[in-house]
Amino acid sequence: MTFSDIIGQQDMAQRLKSLADEGRLPHAMMLCGPDGAGKMALAIALATYILNRRGFKVHGIEHPDLHFTFPTIKLKKWNSEYKPISDDFIEQWREMTSPQPSPMEREQGRNDVNPYFSLADWMEAMKAEKQQAVITVGEADELMKRLYMKSNQGGWKISIIWLPERMNLECANKMLKLIEEPPMQTLFILVCREPEQLLETIRSRVQRFDVKPIAHEDMVQALKERRALSDDDAERIARLAGGNWLAALEELNAGNENKLFFDYFVTLMRKAYMRDVKDLKRWAESVSALGREEQKRLLAYFLRMTREAFMYNFHNKELIYMTEEEEMFCQKFARFINENNVLGFQELFQIAMRDIGQNANGRMVFFDITMKTAVLIHNS
Repeated sequence: MTFSDIIGQQDMAQRLKSLADEGRLPHAMMLCGPDGAGKMALAIALATYILNRRGFKVHGIEHPDLHFTFPTIKLKKWNSEYKPISDDFIEQWREMTSPQPSPMEREQGRNDVNPYFSLADWMEAMKAEKQQAVITVGEADELMKRLYMKSNQGGWKISIIWLPERMNLECANKMLKLIEEPPMQTLFILVCREPEQLLETIRSRVQRFDVKPIAHEDMVQALKERRALSDDDAERIARLAGGNWLAALEELNAGNENKLFFDYFVTLMRKAYMRDVKDLKRWAESVSALGREEQKRLLAYFLRMTREAFMYNFHNKELIYMTEEEEMFCQKFARFINENNVLGFQELFQIAMRDIGQNANGRMVFFDITMKTAVLIHNS
């Protein structure tokens, strides 16, 4: 994986490369930004660039001095005292990060690594059901052992920590000590989606690099080059994706998760308008059967749809980012989301996301949503 394989982000790539060339890289850095922007791509490309200078080539993500840490789940076969580590799921990690190139990418010889994936992709790779993935103290202990060993190639040891905000408190405290007193020639690259969830003491000891969404022009170019889209199709999908390569790929997949979320949204709004309590209760029970990570993505989708419905009322296409199906629904629905209730809807879904993240009872959370939606939608 080289810097040239990254979609857009060339300014950030050049900045990181220059810091490496000039020997000015901090020993602990954090790449922050939204999903699909290319944070992991930048991290792997930087690690590859540094390690390859020793003459030992990185093959995919394989190198004896390159270590990956990521959230894991606990399998039923383990006893209650066992603390899972990343190596327990290394085969699933390798499979997920293996290239899945399009025919054009294969022809171009692109991608020895697939660095564009989401937490949902990883949960599916681990075959997680309704569990939440965390980084345990067992992983902190294992990483400490590895990093204090002599490097295989006599140079840098690099630790890439994906979603460090998923560390539990015990793990975070040990990681803090490791970052404060690092082994010689060790580079920590934290790839973070929600930095505010990290301990303040960790945030204060790493240098933060903010990765912006992929520029529209770069997204369009990548869709044309890597997916052979026409100019018009590439423009439309790039607008919907909003700088998120994963969202762009989902739009190319007719059976993507958003179709399910759209159906849930439409049903909720229609049944709430009708004040059909029986069907609303059935809806809440159906949604509560989803996994917690899927529930959070569903609520994020609801946030987006209420925002888009509100903006639709301004009749300015430059402000609207919806699929054709969503836009058709909003032709009649948008008038029910206005200045009287849009903030109420936004607060409702944000609080629900927080509660689900804190392991609140899903059935109660979603039934509460149905009742409050019935009130809000009539407050228009």
